[in-house]
Amino acid sequence: LKEEDALSLAIVGSRRASFYGLTCAERFALALGELGISIVSGLARGVDTQAHKGALKSGGRTLAVLGSGLNRIYPPENKKLAEGISEYGAVISEFSLNTKPLAHNFPRRNRVISGLSQGVIVVEAARNSGALITADFALEQGREVFAVPGKVDCATSFGANQLIKQGAKLVDSVEDILEELKPGLKEFSQRQALAYSVERRAPAPLTAGDRKIAQEILPNKLSEEEKLVYNLLTDKPRPADELIEEAGLPAAKTMSLLSRLEMQRAVKQLPGKLFMKKETCCG
Repeated sequence: LKEEDALSLAIVGSRRASFYGLTCAERFALALGELGISIVSGLARGVDTQAHKGALKSGGRTLAVLGSGLNRIYPPENKKLAEGISEYGAVISEFSLNTKPLAHNFPRRNRVISGLSQGVIVVEAARNSGALITADFALEQGREVFAVPGKVDCATSFGANQLIKQGAKLVDSVEDILEELKPGLKEFSQRQALAYSVERRAPAPLTAGDRKIAQEILPNKLSEEEKLVYNLLTDKPRPADELIEEAGLPAAKTMSLLSRLEMQRAVKQLPGKLFMKKETCCG
C-alpha cells in the first residue's frame, strides 16, 4: 500500500444493484477519487465493480480485496478490471494464491475491506447482503458508516435504509461524506501538501515493490505512524483501548493503523480486541 492510501473509503453494496445503485456507486467513487481519496471494494459484480471503475475514471487509486487467491480472480469477467486496478492501485488477498472463492471466505474479505478504510459507504444492500456484514465490521473497528437511501419498495434498498434507521450517516452527496471526514482530510492534506479541495492527480503505476506488497502482504516498510503503534505492542496481547491512549492518536486512526499492520502480517488480532506482535516481523 502507498501513502496515498492513508485516506481511503470503502464503497460496497448489492451484486444485483439497480441502475440507480450502480450509478450512485460510480458517481461517488469518481468524485471521491478526484479528491485523492482511495476507493476500497471487493471486485464483486454490481456496486463493487462500478466503484472500482469510477475510481479508475477519476485518475485516482482503488484497492480490490478478494475473497479468493490472486490466481483465482472472481468473478472471472472482472479479470481485465483487476489488471487495471493492479496498475493504478492494488489487488489484495489474505488467501493463498490458488484459493477458490468459497462462501466462507467473503466475511473475512469484508473485514479487511472495512479495516483498510476510514469509512464504509453502503449504496444498496438486500436484507442479508454481505455489505451489511462489512458495515458491522466497520462499527466494531471504529469506522464511519454511511448509507445512500433507496426506494422503500425496492428489495435491494432494505439494508441501506435500515442502516440509516440505526444511525448510519445518510448521504446523497459527496459533501455529506467530507463533512464527517474533515479532521482526517485536514491531516491528510497537510501530509500530502494538498488543499482541502484536492486537485485531480494523474494515476501513478505501482512499482515492483508495491506489487510485491499487494500480492504477498509482507511488512517490508512501515510508515512512521505504523512504527509508533507497532512499537507499543509486545509478544503478549494488549487491549485496543490501552494502545489508543498510549499512541496519542484518534481512536479511529489507531484502529486503522492496527488493521494495516494486521494486513501486513506484522500484528495479530485476538478475540476481545486484543493485539500482539507476530513472531516473524520487521522491527
